[in-house]
Amino acid sequence: MKAVLTQESHVDASGTEPVQSQADSSVTSMTPDIVKAIQIHKEDHWITLIERLWESMPYSDWVPVDISEILNDSRLIWLDTFRHPFRLWTLSNDFVQRYTQVMTNSALALWGLDEERKPIIEPEAGDKRFSAPDWQQNPAFDALKQTYLLLTATWLRAISGIEGLDEKELHRLTFLLRLWLDAISPTNFAFTNPQVIHETIATGGQNFARGMQHLLRDLEEGQIKITDTSAFEVGKNLAITPGQVVYRNQLIELIQYAPTTGQVYQYPILCIPPWINKYYVLDLQPQDSFVKFLVERGFTVFVISWKNPDASMAEVGFDDYVTLGPLAALDVIKQITGSPKINTAGFCISGEMLATAPPYLAAKGDNTINAVTFVVTAADLQAQINDMIALFDEPILRFAEHYLEAAGTLDSRQMALMFNLLRANELVWGNAINNYLLGKEPTAFDQLYWNNDGTRVTKKSHTFYLRHICMENGLAKHGELIIKDVPIDLRNLRQDVYTLAMEKDHIVPWKAGWRMTQLVGGSARFVLGKGGHVAGVVAPPDKAHGYWTNDKVAGNAGEWREEATFHEGSWWLDWVEWLQARSGELVTPPSMGSQVHPPLVPAPGTYVLEK
Repeated sequence: MKAVLTQESHVDASGTEPVQSQADSSVTSMTPDIVKAIQIHKEDHWITLIERLWESMPYSDWVPVDISEILNDSRLIWLDTFRHPFRLWTLSNDFVQRYTQVMTNSALALWGLDEERKPIIEPEAGDKRFSAPDWQQNPAFDALKQTYLLLTATWLRAISGIEGLDEKELHRLTFLLRLWLDAISPTNFAFTNPQVIHETIATGGQNFARGMQHLLRDLEEGQIKITDTSAFEVGKNLAITPGQVVYRNQLIELIQYAPTTGQVYQYPILCIPPWINKYYVLDLQPQDSFVKFLVERGFTVFVISWKNPDASMAEVGFDDYVTLGPLAALDVIKQITGSPKINTAGFCISGEMLATAPPYLAAKGDNTINAVTFVVTAADLQAQINDMIALFDEPILRFAEHYLEAAGTLDSRQMALMFNLLRANELVWGNAINNYLLGKEPTAFDQLYWNNDGTRVTKKSHTFYLRHICMENGLAKHGELIIKDVPIDLRNLRQDVYTLAMEKDHIVPWKAGWRMTQLVGGSARFVLGKGGHVAGVVAPPDKAHGYWTNDKVAGNAGEWREEATFHEGSWWLDWVEWLQARSGELVTPPSMGSQVHPPLVPAPGTYVLEK
């Protein structure tokens, strides 16, 4: 996978000499022929030819696939099979036996002799692909489903048994194999999907005609439509909490929200959303608005709205995102409110950026930041390997740098594609079936609308992030990450810290979120939500799934979880209680803007509307 977004490298600390991986070290135990087969990979003219043919395709620059990596992964599989033929025989024999049972049960069911048959294998928990009644009630479709599931399970068992792979290599290989297995699911083809067959009969084939129209539309847009975009409009029914843009520079607009209470807490709060998305994930429809929730509880809220950069801003770097983003915003907020202290909250990737600010300011003798909240944020990207980190290595980084050098920015559709592939069955294949085979329009969902409304990222900032934060894991290494000539050591982040992770987060694994509490120098509270990366965060009290807390000292994330207490409701309530104790006294609300920073335009501002 060419994961242009975001590590274990086979390069040593100097970045020059290759380091022998576990897979390479196992070569010495193989026969000379196998050793030669592995070593010839880089000189294989057929592989070179396939790579060149792929690169000549017009879409190879935006389809995140590295052909040579896939071919090499395939070679690992058959080489391991050559070394361990008995294991292959065992897997094959088990598959044949269970497949025979499936066919026997299905034949008996067709003859009416086994109406209460039990499946040999069932979908994994949460797999909704086979939820239609036909997959259980129709013996033919049930047999097709179980055959596919047996094939999937056998392949995954084969991968898990390959010797010489470390955790990251095994995770990467498993992810790539799952992508392929998901792609060949019988649910993805018209005449092996009973829902599509029923729809075709019911509409006389009109579903395919509509599906072709949808396909042509999506090809023109460059992405699969995953929600009803006509149902939402920023400033109309999204991002409508009253406020004013009180400051603008080349990278941000700073929004101050109007108070709704007679008194507010003395210390305002600055919310920093990810710069790879629009800010209004914090201000969706009123019933789901995080900003509205805070304002109604007496907080003076400021939110950064990031500009959608174009190629002319290619040289705006990560340092600029820090200084023109949160650091500039802090200065403006102090001037407007007169408060000497400001609480801060960073979300996802912006939490990683926010983590650099307190150590940076501490080195300058500035103690403006009072308390810090990290929402679904990981500083140590090696703490728990996920799909994205597993895909990331030195060749991927070089590909990303090459792409960004030519383009000047990372297109938001590239980023959306990568994130969607992490949940391919739900966000890719599920929508493809709905849009093109069933010929239906997707339903309206504000979070998915926001998900498809991304921003570009500048070349210089993204290459810095990929190499120094992802590849080198710089935030977790005390003092190795440099921002404006200042070494960043998270032990110098001595403020009180609130860290939220999500149990089902496919982007930031929850154990990596817990690891943040061990890296910072201040007192840290960790909360684990029962939800996913976005839906779990945007969780107002009436829609929340619950959360866990544990105030005891724990040696690791697993130990923390074992003794954690589950609470019904939303983490919003827990966080507000924590924040109130760190927000000073109740005072008269500050003015909206000031003479130095007067209101420029009403919220949601102008940057959020840029396409």
